[in-house]
Amino acid sequence: MKNSIAERVSDFLKNHPPFDLLDAKKLLNIAEEVVIIYLEKGDVLFKQGTSFNNHFYMVRNGGISLTYSNNNTQEVVSISDAGDIFGVRPLIAQENYKLTASAHEESIVYGIPIDSFRLAAENNSKVYKYLITAFATNAYDAYTTKETHEIFVDYLPSNSRDIANFQTANYTKKPVTCGVNSSLKEAALKMSKNKIGYIVVIDDTKKPVGIITNSDIKNKIATGIFPIDTVVTNIMSSPVITNKRNLTVADGQLQMIKHNIAHLCITKDGTVNSKLVGVLTNHHILVALGNNPTAILKEIIRAKRTKKLRNARLKADTLLKNYLEQNIPITHITKVISKINDALTVKAIEIALPKMPTPPPVKFSWLAIGSQGRKEQLLYTDQDNALVFEDVPEAKYEETQAYFLELSKYVTKSLNKIGFEYCEADMMASNSAWCKSISEWKSQFKEWILTPGEEAVLLSSIFFDYSMVYGSQNLTDEITDTIYEALEESNLFYKLLAQDAVKSPSPLGFFKQFLVEKNGEQKDMFNIKNRGLMPLVDAARLLVLTKHIKGINNTFERYEKLAEIEPANKELYESCSYAFKALTKFKTKQGLQHNNSGKFIDLETLSKEEKLKLKRCFKPIDEIQKTLILRFDLKTLPI
Repeated sequence: MKNSIAERVSDFLKNHPPFDLLDAKKLLNIAEEVVIIYLEKGDVLFKQGTSFNNHFYMVRNGGISLTYSNNNTQEVVSISDAGDIFGVRPLIAQENYKLTASAHEESIVYGIPIDSFRLAAENNSKVYKYLITAFATNAYDAYTTKETHEIFVDYLPSNSRDIANFQTANYTKKPVTCGVNSSLKEAALKMSKNKIGYIVVIDDTKKPVGIITNSDIKNKIATGIFPIDTVVTNIMSSPVITNKRNLTVADGQLQMIKHNIAHLCITKDGTVNSKLVGVLTNHHILVALGNNPTAILKEIIRAKRTKKLRNARLKADTLLKNYLEQNIPITHITKVISKINDALTVKAIEIALPKMPTPPPVKFSWLAIGSQGRKEQLLYTDQDNALVFEDVPEAKYEETQAYFLELSKYVTKSLNKIGFEYCEADMMASNSAWCKSISEWKSQFKEWILTPGEEAVLLSSIFFDYSMVYGSQNLTDEITDTIYEALEESNLFYKLLAQDAVKSPSPLGFFKQFLVEKNGEQKDMFNIKNRGLMPLVDAARLLVLTKHIKGINNTFERYEKLAEIEPANKELYESCSYAFKALTKFKTKQGLQHNNSGKFIDLETLSKEEKLKLKRCFKPIDEIQKTLILRFDLKTLPI
């Protein structure tokens, strides 16, 4: 007699990895022993710290939250949807659970018997590759990396490629060192004897105080600036950048990119105030990763022509695809690709400057605005930028502005050749409206804030997301200070921004169907940017402005900061952060798949599970918009 329940379970499992890698008979054997678990919202399946059991799990319907508790606070690590597996720890490593699994909503979960699964998957390397990847993704020290804003696991990988980025980095355990009173000659002899290109300077307690590399010797000794017998403290780079043991390859790579270094000192507690225990070098990263952003950045730095920059950006696209296929967290991906995009802009400016008849007449700052300003530009999109220069006498203004307009035309032309299209609305530094002195920019922002209108709100939604890419940071800081000073004088501006943030309602209609375009070339397509991402972007911008939070432009980082300072709304803000990451990842994958911006999606090409994952991201949009309506009393706003 057939077991109809087991057959239905088997029919579901066979459509999801890793069960799609098993033959039908073995899969049915597993299905016959599957435990079907019904959970109401809030029910707990297993708790952090409890002993492992003899099942791992797959979501059949609904959603399961995986959370980590620390110091009476609870962090949402991920939300597993239909077809996702979780609780794999007992299968891979027989340890107590590190996370708590509870029902995010009414759910049905399949408990997969580990012994039966092992028997069915015996000698199937593809199955175990997938499970190890899934385990590494969820088992990564999420609560630690959450604190450093480096990672947020959204959902499980769709294939089982290399996970080297999140393996523990190998580093030199016995680094070559010298004391603070050593001479450079003594240090150089040690370097030569050990055939290495660096030496760490330590104090009497073996704490690292500096580092000397071959470049330091070349630039400071060979040039005659210091004699060979000088004390090492005269030429060392200090302070050193440190990290703790057990850091991942990804973390080490990000630190090196961020600080533009090739050596990371590993200390007992991760700070400069503890004993040196090792050194992670760029070579270690290269060995671990092979194709990596460090090599791309070096190629950009060495480039002399725009063509070389385009080649580097094409490599970044390949890197982006690989990262997505490996299910590298979107937080890491955005940081790396943003660093590459900024480096391309810097190099475009450096290539343009020698083409000018004279050096810049005054200091200036090149600003990335919009998605690049938020460090969220992953795909090729049109360029949005602006330029601010120091004040000059009125008689010199026109001449100075003309200089920077000409420079900007060279730069935007290079960016266009690299692959970033010209902005259709001409929001670029090559437009005199967006190339101004610091005083003019201050007046512009004050006008937008103090006498707001529809155009002011539209423009501020673009120009309030900016970051300095090249030039004077002081000029950028002056603009920021002016914005917050003006905001103190205008409550109406906040209301107008809030009204703009809720103008695009939840992406789902009354019957929970996707709201699609009604006419035009994109008829029946879903606009994931305007209906999904931008409401979250607009809400985050508005809320950080009201809190006077400076220096955080990235949308998911804004929500994480809001969760920190508004504990009462912590769950909502974390949900918004998660939704933004998941939607960004989805849009990027669609863009790479169809060789476009990923903005419009043909829903017919999506699987049921993909649609479910999208819909899960829309609830926070509805909730954050309701919060804005209440907080800014939008019903009383004159229309």
